[in-house]
Amino acid sequence: MANTPRYAIYYAPSPDSALHRFGSTLLGYDAVSGDDLPFPDGVAPDWREVTEDPRKYGFHATLKAPTALADGTNESELVDACAAFAGRGRHIPVIAPVVDAISGFIAVIPASRSDDLQQLAADCVTEFDAFRPPLTPEDRARRRPERLTERQRDYLDRWGYPYVMEEFRFHMTLTGRLSEERRGPIVARLRERFAVIDLATLAIDRIALFKQADSASRFRIIGSWPLRARAFSSEVDTGSREENTSE
Repeated sequence: MANTPRYAIYYAPSPDSALHRFGSTLLGYDAVSGDDLPFPDGVAPDWREVTEDPRKYGFHATLKAPTALADGTNESELVDACAAFAGRGRHIPVIAPVVDAISGFIAVIPASRSDDLQQLAADCVTEFDAFRPPLTPEDRARRRPERLTERQRDYLDRWGYPYVMEEFRFHMTLTGRLSEERRGPIVARLRERFAVIDLATLAIDRIALFKQADSASRFRIIGSWPLRARAFSSEVDTGSREENTSE
């Protein structure tokens, strides 16, 4: 199992964006190139340890959690499925990104809930589930089901991951779990850094396919696809509403 690749469907910002540089530099890893990056000046002396866990995954937000491929499926088919998914018209979620603490770690999160974003995540969970093998007893135990709510356990058993559908919370992780005493000062410093990139709104307008070659490897982006926006227009002479798609 250690040498079995895993794949995940994530949101990752455009490689040439300020947000990508912000998150990748803080993690010390670029999931596009696979290169280590120097940390920015002014971070804590133990910043490598603080960011050790999220560095393995690269800067991202989970849409479909990492999984090996189900029997009878392959990487090429998953790539094709990602392209087809991205090519279907949808409302592109737009959020106001902020830096804050979530479940003990620090991340870029939406300032408020987005129904379009919840729908995008739910669609990824359901439409890519054919590529996920059945949940093993070992994988289920690793999720500590005794600590989950009843609904989260149900989602774990149905979808292989507990934090989906109503339980989904979009987050682009910047640190591992921190004590309450450490979180406050680090949140404040990261908010100052985030303010520099002046990102008032963020369109969640693409999906990326990440691959982990084996358990000792970091995840890398092997494909990225812009989401096709859905637009509506009305015909003046009939009053009917047509659905169109545009880039």
